[in-house]
Amino acid sequence: MGNRGMEELIPLINKLQDAFSCIGQSCHLELPQIAVVGGQSAGKSSVLENFVGRDFLPRGSGIVTRRPLILQLVNNKAEYAEFLHCKSRKFVDFDEVRLEIEAETDRITGSNKGISPVPINLRVYSPNVLNLTLIDLPGMTKVAVGDQPVDIEYQIRDMLLQFISKENCLILAVTPANSDLANSDALKISKEVDPQGLRTIGVVTKLDLMDEGTDARDILENKLLPLRRGYIGVVNRSQKDIDGRKDIKVALAAERKFFLSHPAYRHMAERMGTPYLQKTLNQQLTNHIRDTLPALRSKLQSQLLSLEKEVDEYKNFKPDDPARKTKALLQMVQQFGVDFEKRIEGSGDQVDTLELSGGARINRIFHERFPFELVKMEFDEKELRREISYAIKNIHGVRTGLFTPDMAFEAIVKKQLIKLKEPCLKCIDLVIQELINTVRQCTLKLNSYPQLREETERIVTTYIRERESKTKDQVMLLIDIELSYINTNHEDFIGFANAQQRSAAVSKKRAMPNQVIRRGWLTINISIMKGGSKDYWFILTAESLSWYKDEEEKEKKFMLPLDNLKLRDVEKGFMSTKHTFGIFNTEQRNVYKDLRQIELACDSQEEVDSWKASFLRAGVYPEKDQLENEDSVPADSLSMDPQLERQVETIRNLVDSYTGIVNKSIRDLMPKTIMHLMINSAKEFIYSELLAFLYSSGDQSSLMEESAEQAQRRDEMLRMYHALKEALHIIGDISTSTVSVPVPPPVDDTWIHNDPSYTHTHIYIYIYVYIMYNTCVLFKIFSECFILIFASGVDRLVSVCSRRPPAAPNRPTIIRPSEPSLLD
Repeated sequence: MGNRGMEELIPLINKLQDAFSCIGQSCHLELPQIAVVGGQSAGKSSVLENFVGRDFLPRGSGIVTRRPLILQLVNNKAEYAEFLHCKSRKFVDFDEVRLEIEAETDRITGSNKGISPVPINLRVYSPNVLNLTLIDLPGMTKVAVGDQPVDIEYQIRDMLLQFISKENCLILAVTPANSDLANSDALKISKEVDPQGLRTIGVVTKLDLMDEGTDARDILENKLLPLRRGYIGVVNRSQKDIDGRKDIKVALAAERKFFLSHPAYRHMAERMGTPYLQKTLNQQLTNHIRDTLPALRSKLQSQLLSLEKEVDEYKNFKPDDPARKTKALLQMVQQFGVDFEKRIEGSGDQVDTLELSGGARINRIFHERFPFELVKMEFDEKELRREISYAIKNIHGVRTGLFTPDMAFEAIVKKQLIKLKEPCLKCIDLVIQELINTVRQCTLKLNSYPQLREETERIVTTYIRERESKTKDQVMLLIDIELSYINTNHEDFIGFANAQQRSAAVSKKRAMPNQVIRRGWLTINISIMKGGSKDYWFILTAESLSWYKDEEEKEKKFMLPLDNLKLRDVEKGFMSTKHTFGIFNTEQRNVYKDLRQIELACDSQEEVDSWKASFLRAGVYPEKDQLENEDSVPADSLSMDPQLERQVETIRNLVDSYTGIVNKSIRDLMPKTIMHLMINSAKEFIYSELLAFLYSSGDQSSLMEESAEQAQRRDEMLRMYHALKEALHIIGDISTSTVSVPVPPPVDDTWIHNDPSYTHTHIYIYIYVYIMYNTCVLFKIFSECFILIFASGVDRLVSVCSRRPPAAPNRPTIIRPSEPSLLD
């Protein structure tokens, strides 16, 4: 197509805006544009209507513009307008355009004066306009009126910032001349996002309404609050003119006459008025587009590449093809089986680094939660000794026994083994819950087919529940087997002889005292008066609990011996989000500083349970409230004769030895039983039988019905892909080799005094230009003298030389670029 020149760049951006507006999103692209900002009644709408030469924008009191209006002006022989949301209809009557804007605004925002960031796209074709694209934004307000939201000021501000914060957006800051420029809302918000004034163009309205004797000359000459792109003054129609339907062409002629006749503005009349503003915006937007086009092309290409792989699956997609549905069903079931196995067995790809999941959580149940539940049964030493005493006395009856009875040992052991059933069943329940959660996580990939996902979850969950009953029966059978025969010949059983010699202190001696059991972060909860809660790095060993400032373990804060320590549950605070447990000394001693108890907090209850299990391994057991039991026990049962006490101690040691053997066996068999009967069986079912159950559960066609969200996503993806291709095709037709206009140089003012481009070099240039100017004046005088010597004689020369040289103008010198500027 060749180089069609810079005049095609604005229509190019219009096409891109339409392409992405059709798919309901901007593809995260910052298209070059001009946003119009200003306070309410600043004259923004009048400026835009003067551009078009027609009355077409809604008017009234309060906030009128409640949605961004993307106004695309296109130079054309015929005059009409069209909206993107009803593109097939051409509006010739511009009163209908106004009504359509109001109706479309109310359709999204309602009639309660609310606002919405969803834009309205309006394109106006006219022979009286230059190619230009502007975004008319709601006017800034301070107070909510009527039934407007109370935060309407902040809603409008957020909407404006959403547009003008983009680097590709030029800002048209509209300020009325009859208000203080220093308090201009438009300039204030523009300065926030464009502190150097590189993107801001000032427009001063209502110049004809200024008080008599005052003018805006300093503003328009860019001396007061200067902008690099300067200010342009315009005169709009008054409200009386608008109500009287004064023709805009007549108003533009009156505006021209105003600037030519006003003594403060006549010297700059050629640089004022709506036609000059329109021409300037056209030139600056064109140049701005040219500068941003390469980056825009690169971003479009990168987004197209990122979409191509996903779109390849959709290019030849046929939703109702039976072969496709069968293939998709096979692939989905196979992928579900692979995902389930990876989550259970673990895999190196797509590792979750935020929390434990699947097999890792089940492993923690096996080796932390389940042992914790088992150990909790062993700590009630006082209650156990009381039961042994009762058993011995009841076996001897009225006789005084000389020997320790075997039946007492067996009765106490069986009672302890029966207690194993509860933690075993709880372990199975925890594993089942994790398996069901794993199934739900694996079916997330089936979201495209909601019926398939629902059926898959139902079938697999039902199978797991069936295996639950078999697993629980098998575990109960294991405990019944242990109860059926007390094997006192076990190689690890201590026997009666060793039991009589062993003391309780020796039985509780910890092995490997220097072994590190656990490391991790915990929060120590202390009252605000004593420093508040703090996080520390804890190290738990078999003998002590130490905490450090951080993971480097260099600055130790405290070391607490584990002797006589116990755990206690602590209720979570009203305002706290963490789960807490306490550590205290059974001898009523201070644990840390002047505290009898320290409270340690974790982010989740699972972490608390895990830490408790680690403390149990170190020999720190939970507390149990025994006050009720002690009150109900006769006083004489606590006093024992020395012989009975020896018998109780012997049986206690025997029970402790045998229950330790059984617990060790149960801890080993439970994971194996659950893995065999539940987890491995579930994996085998998914691989071999799930597909058959799905086929028999219902109609395959309905099973593979796509969700509405998936169909919408596919359509959006395809539309986005084609929009990106079309955008790249449009940009590819444009050559940008045209000479550009540089940004005007910075002005000397306090607003941009930190601009690094303003250096001593500029001062030297200013001096040089001043000297050159005066030199040119002298050269002109001497040249006139030389010509008159030969043309008119010496008398004429005298009269010329008596003329004084003109004084240098009293205004700042402006350095213009070497290349011709579109603004000149």
